[in-house]
Amino acid sequence: MADYLVIVESPAKAKTIERYLGKKYKVKASLGHVRDLPKSQMGVDVEHEFEPKYITIRGKGPVLKELKTAAKKAKKVYLAADPDREGEAIAWHLAHSLDIDDKSKCRVVFNEITKEAIKDSFKQPRSIDSDLVDAQQARRILDRLVGYNISPILWKKVKKGLSAGRVQSVAVKIIIDRENEIKNFQPEEYWTIEADFLKDKEPFEGSFYGVDGKKQELKTQQDVETIQSRLDGRNFTVDKVNKRERRRNPSLPFTTSSLQQEAARKLNFRAKKTMMIAQQLYEGIDLGGKQGITGLITYMRTDSTRLSNSAKDDAKQYVENNFGKEFLGAGKAAKKQEGAQDAHEAIRPTGADRDPKAMKSILSRDQYRLYKLIWDRFIASQMAPAVLDTMTVHMTNEGVEFRATGSEVKFKGFMKVYVEGNDDNKKEKDKLLPHLEEGMTVKAEEIKPNQHFTQPPPRYTEARLVKTLEELGIGRPSTYAPTLDTIQRRGYVALDNKRFVPTELGEIVLDQLREYFPEIIDAAFTKEMEDDLDAIEEGKEEWANIIGQFYQGFQPRLEKAEKEMEEVEIKDEPAGIDCEKCGHEMVYKMGRYGKFLACSNFPECRNTKPILKKVGVTCPKCKDGEVVERKSKKNRKFFGCENYPDCDFISWDKPISRPCPKCESLLVEKKVKKGTQIQCTSCDYKEEPQA
Repeated sequence: MADYLVIVESPAKAKTIERYLGKKYKVKASLGHVRDLPKSQMGVDVEHEFEPKYITIRGKGPVLKELKTAAKKAKKVYLAADPDREGEAIAWHLAHSLDIDDKSKCRVVFNEITKEAIKDSFKQPRSIDSDLVDAQQARRILDRLVGYNISPILWKKVKKGLSAGRVQSVAVKIIIDRENEIKNFQPEEYWTIEADFLKDKEPFEGSFYGVDGKKQELKTQQDVETIQSRLDGRNFTVDKVNKRERRRNPSLPFTTSSLQQEAARKLNFRAKKTMMIAQQLYEGIDLGGKQGITGLITYMRTDSTRLSNSAKDDAKQYVENNFGKEFLGAGKAAKKQEGAQDAHEAIRPTGADRDPKAMKSILSRDQYRLYKLIWDRFIASQMAPAVLDTMTVHMTNEGVEFRATGSEVKFKGFMKVYVEGNDDNKKEKDKLLPHLEEGMTVKAEEIKPNQHFTQPPPRYTEARLVKTLEELGIGRPSTYAPTLDTIQRRGYVALDNKRFVPTELGEIVLDQLREYFPEIIDAAFTKEMEDDLDAIEEGKEEWANIIGQFYQGFQPRLEKAEKEMEEVEIKDEPAGIDCEKCGHEMVYKMGRYGKFLACSNFPECRNTKPILKKVGVTCPKCKDGEVVERKSKKNRKFFGCENYPDCDFISWDKPISRPCPKCESLLVEKKVKKGTQIQCTSCDYKEEPQA
């Protein structure tokens, strides 16, 4: 039997770490938590300082028995769960279950699963951090008090199966508030004037700026006509040319939040998928040969942008060897955001020399894409700023001023490797201007007035919502992905075209919470609670006091809601059609993902149907049914015939009602980089993309 027992969470980590440590060490996996609050009851004694009642998690008995047997035979047991609040709690629960003194040096933490990092961590074991454990315990108890007290009321008053969570309720409110903004939005008219200029046969574009040196907005067509009436011909005089050199700095390395946002923008990954793949890269990939299973990235739950000196040196050596000294940068100083724990490093590759090209044949497609994103951002963060030459030209005609701007990348710097995306998927383009000097004359070949209307704020994508939660100080790195997953599984929101829309059920639940538990959905209150939980972690507050202060105001609200909240009857609406199976009337019912059609003769008849949205196009295949919008098992939108299964026509692109002018076949709206493009499904006919 080995002299030392090491306990980690996952079997994948166990194999890798055991290989690094050698024969004297046996590494086993706890498969996550072994103890938790019971599912069947509150598990918190509110009468005795909120004492938690922990039990062995169902199904973990054999695992715990195996760990106890191994622990008795070992000289020393090391607890090596993940290096965060949750990992510290897992280690603490294991210590109690295995009769290990949590004050002894039994805790080992590492930020990356590499041979050097693992061996170094075992040279400096420590005791279990009680403040970290208390912070996790307080968070768990607080969430249990909220969820297990409010949810039964919602079950009784609204609908079975509902729940209310501390962070998830705020997320739902943010989405619903945005939807209300969109509904109440009043568009305002405004105009722009664009001009195509020409100088010595070189074209460039300019835009109306103002009159007599002052910026002016164009609100109506009359404003435009007034400006046009002032112009004397098409010749403009160049009054001023501003040239300057601008430096653009690289982005800092990834945190959990910024990784989820960038993976959504560039890879189209959901937050849950990003974290799942990041976990695989962290726990280790089999590189073959002597390297074997090796962790490719550092721990992926972090709010820090800090890098170790050795990691910086590693990146700079790679940059110098592969790009040259001129591409070396000082590396921006890591910034510590308000509320950030800064417990460990930013997310980075464990070795700069493992560049994505070398790893491509070893990794799956999704692993490769995420690894490349992390590697690119890390390397770019240590590179020199990009240098751009920018130019602004002021041109006038009878006091009417147009301006043209252009830029050129003089030195790519970090942009040679990576450029951060943006939420609107807009790509920056270099726009060069011809040589222009003050006093020159340029001609406007065409002047084009354009009418516009202000647009409502956009619905939240996953990336935007994660960014908003982070900015508001709500939740922590480990909570973003599960929060987004929970509010969708509960049926409070749904994704439409990759954007969150609230369901009727979500709005009903929020109305009840807004009236009876306003603090639970208040972003400022939730942030304050997060700050209090962080204060526990820093040893500044006692966890029972923080929970007690919250419960003092929460309990009366529970009693009031139990007495006064009226039952919300979600009535079935007649659908106006009969069930084809039993002849009874079909009705609209409320489900987890919104309304659906069901037989009113339930439970005798269990016939259900989705509500089909027609798109106004006759099926091109059977020429009988209409094309309707449907959802795949993965909730992806597609279009098919309403006569399915008798007719199997399907299309991922939305059909439109008019036929192709070239061959009279079906036209569809296809998503392209520049927006939406109408294309023929049979010939090469295409129309100009519309943004």
